[in-house]
Amino acid sequence: MRQIITTADAPSSPLYSQGVRAGDNIFVSGLVGIDPSKNSLAGSTIQDQTRQALKNCQAVLAAAGATLDDVVEVGVLLSHSSDFAGLNEEYAQWFPDEPPTRYVARLGVDIPGVLVSIRMTAVIA
Repeated sequence: MRQIITTADAPSSPLYSQGVRAGDNIFVSGLVGIDPSKNSLAGSTIQDQTRQALKNCQAVLAAAGATLDDVVEVGVLLSHSSDFAGLNEEYAQWFPDEPPTRYVARLGVDIPGVLVSIRMTAVIA
């Protein structure tokens, strides 16, 4: 059974679901560093946008009844490979112990101002 997860606390679009729950699995779409309360990017640095993208993912998880502790995989897409160190600087604060699996790749499309997109998979019982 598939349940669509939505929240006003994360960016949304008619082109994708913010999250989908299938059984005990929660799949969070790739979310960027847009502050939904202002409908604009949270800042111009990789740290600012990473922080906001993680907040957005966290909001979708919460709407599905999950937390960051339930995350088993994180996918990160960067606009610029040179932002890898800055990404890690912020990311490490969110997953300080026993982090989930993770991959980092290059964002294939050019979205003006967007530096990072983050997606997650969580498992809850």
